[in-house]
Amino acid sequence: KVVYFTATFPYVMLIVLLIRGVTLPGAAMGIKFYLAPDLSRLADPQVWMDAGTQIFFSYAICQGCLTALGSYNKYNNNCYRDSLALCCLNSGTSFIAGFAIFSVLGFMAHEQGVPVSEVAESGPGLAFIAYPKAVTMMPLSQLWSVLFFLMIIFLGLDSQFVCVESLVTAVVDMFPHVFRKGKRRELFILCIAVICFLIGLVMLTEGGMYVFQLFDFYAASGTCLLFVAIFEAICIGWVYGADRFYDNIEDMIGYKPLPVLKYCWKYLTPAVCVGTFLFSLIKYSPLKYNNTYVYPTWGYVIGWLMAVSSMICVPLFVIYIVCRTKGPVEKRFSQLIIPSPDLPQPKKNHTKLTSLEDQEEKCQQPAKELKDGLLVENEAKF
Repeated sequence: KVVYFTATFPYVMLIVLLIRGVTLPGAAMGIKFYLAPDLSRLADPQVWMDAGTQIFFSYAICQGCLTALGSYNKYNNNCYRDSLALCCLNSGTSFIAGFAIFSVLGFMAHEQGVPVSEVAESGPGLAFIAYPKAVTMMPLSQLWSVLFFLMIIFLGLDSQFVCVESLVTAVVDMFPHVFRKGKRRELFILCIAVICFLIGLVMLTEGGMYVFQLFDFYAASGTCLLFVAIFEAICIGWVYGADRFYDNIEDMIGYKPLPVLKYCWKYLTPAVCVGTFLFSLIKYSPLKYNNTYVYPTWGYVIGWLMAVSSMICVPLFVIYIVCRTKGPVEKRFSQLIIPSPDLPQPKKNHTKLTSLEDQEEKCQQPAKELKDGLLVENEAKF
C-alpha cells in the first residue's frame, strides 16, 4: 500500500516541475535542444548502450522484477494489456520528464549566456549536479530543491521495493522449506536491506561518486544486461518455442495477440541484442568520470569483475545442470531443453489430446465388439 503513494507522488512533482520549468526564461532554448536530434551520434556505440540501459532499467528487463511481480497475478490476468500499458506509460513518462529537465537547463544556459550543450550532462551528473545547480538560480530555490529531491528519493524507494521483492521472491521460491517458516522471509529482507545500506554508505564518502559510477557503468547495466537478454530471448523463442509461448498467452487472455510478436521473439529481439552487444565490445571505451577523470587500472578491473560476476552465472549453471544430468551428452542436452511437463498447457492442447483419446477409443471399440461376439459364438457351440 505504500507504493500507492510513492508511485504517484513523483508524477505530481513531475507535473509541478514541468509547469514551473516551461514558464522560465530560456526554457524554449532548452526544449529545442531536447527535441532536435544529432544524427551523427548514432555512430557512437555508447549512445546505443545508454539507450539500451535506459530501456532495460526503466522496464526492469532481465532483472527478474516483472517475473516476480507477475507471479502474484492470477493465471487469466491480461498480461498482454499490462505489457502494452507499461511500455506506453514508461516511455511517455520519460518523454514528458525530458521537457521538465531541459526547460530548466535552458533557463540555466540563458542565465549564464552559454549554449545548452555546455550545461547539459549525462548520467548521474545531470540529476545530482546540473539540475540542482539550475534550481538554485530559480526564485524560491529552496522550495524547488526540496520538491525535486523528494521526487528523486521516492523514485529510488520505488525501484528498491521492486528490486528487493524480485530477489526475495526468487530465493524464497527456490528454497521454500528454508524461508517459509516463521519470520525467516522478513529476516532475509532485513539482511538484504542492511547489506545495501552498507554499500550505499561507501557512495556517500568523498570519493563516493567515483564508486557510484563504477557500479552504474559495470555492475548491472549495459553489457551484462544485454548478455542476459540474449539468452532469455533464445530460451523463449527457440528452446521453449515462440509458438508454445504464443499459445500460452492466448490461453491466459482469451484472444490472440499480434502474430508479429512471434517473429520478434525469434528473430528481431535476439538480433538486436546480439548486434548491440558485439557493437559495444568492439567500440568499448573505458569509463571516465565527468568525461575528464580516467580511473586507474585496478578500478577498471573491479568494474569488470562486477560485470562478469553476473554474466558468468549463465554458463556456470549450464555446466552444473549438464553435469548433474545422466546419460550421453547429446541426450542430456535434448532432455534439458524439453519444457517441464508440469507447466500449464493451453486449452486447445487439452482439446487435441481429448480428441485423440476419443478417436483411439472409437478405434478400439469395434475390436472389442468383435472379440465379445467371438466369445459368445464359441460359448454357444460348446
